[in-house]
Amino acid sequence: MLRALEDIGYFCVDNLPLELLPSFLQMQSRSHQDGRKIALVMDVRTEGFLQNYHRVFRRLDRQGYAIHLIFLEADEAALIRRFSQTRRQHPLADKETIPQALRQERESLAGLRRLAHRIIDSTLYNPHQLRELIKAEYSDLKPKQRMWLHLVSFAYKNGIPPEADLVLDVRFLPNPYFVEDLAPLTGEDSPVQSYVLDQPETRAFLEHLYRFVDYLLPRFQEEGKAQLTLAIGCTGGQHRSVVISKSLGEHLAQGNFSLTLSHRDLRRTLEI
Repeated sequence: MLRALEDIGYFCVDNLPLELLPSFLQMQSRSHQDGRKIALVMDVRTEGFLQNYHRVFRRLDRQGYAIHLIFLEADEAALIRRFSQTRRQHPLADKETIPQALRQERESLAGLRRLAHRIIDSTLYNPHQLRELIKAEYSDLKPKQRMWLHLVSFAYKNGIPPEADLVLDVRFLPNPYFVEDLAPLTGEDSPVQSYVLDQPETRAFLEHLYRFVDYLLPRFQEEGKAQLTLAIGCTGGQHRSVVISKSLGEHLAQGNFSLTLSHRDLRRTLEI
């Protein structure tokens, strides 16, 4: 990501310690009066980062610095696969399994994630696609690229995603949770997908939904919108919203839309 920002004109610094950030920005402010854009990658494992970042960022905000925090994440299965492919040890996995380390990492970074101005789920991106996304969203040197779509399934009981531009409520569809064999499964399992998609209500709904997005999304793009988040919710975020968001993603992919798909509440305990 840092290389992509460097390509579009940012002054980039890797692994700057948090305690040096205020003095670094002051130095840059004195030497550059032209609104120079700076991109920093900071290692949260640096001693004191997780304890002090909120205080430091708040002070810099009061001093008038425009800080834009980008938070990269991916689902657990993708991260496990990446660690397996790179053969690198997770920093927290010395005494734990990788899934346990990933869950601990998510918990420790939850506060930082809430402060983020932009959250990018990289699950469905390869490195080239992620690079192009960063360039498209943050370049002032060339016109914006094709609009990026972000599909998010969620549970209404946990609240509507604050980043959502459009929200679809699919709680009217038959709920697999009330089918004994399907309740323990999720929308990523074939039996649940078949149950939801075989319902007459679902087939009719998807027919209308596909026509709706096929009409609406090009209008957003013509208006110049660089990204759009469409959130799809059901009660528990485990079954119907997952299936519908996956089906919608497959439909939009056929139209050559660049998109990401994430399931915000899929990993949470099922309580309906």
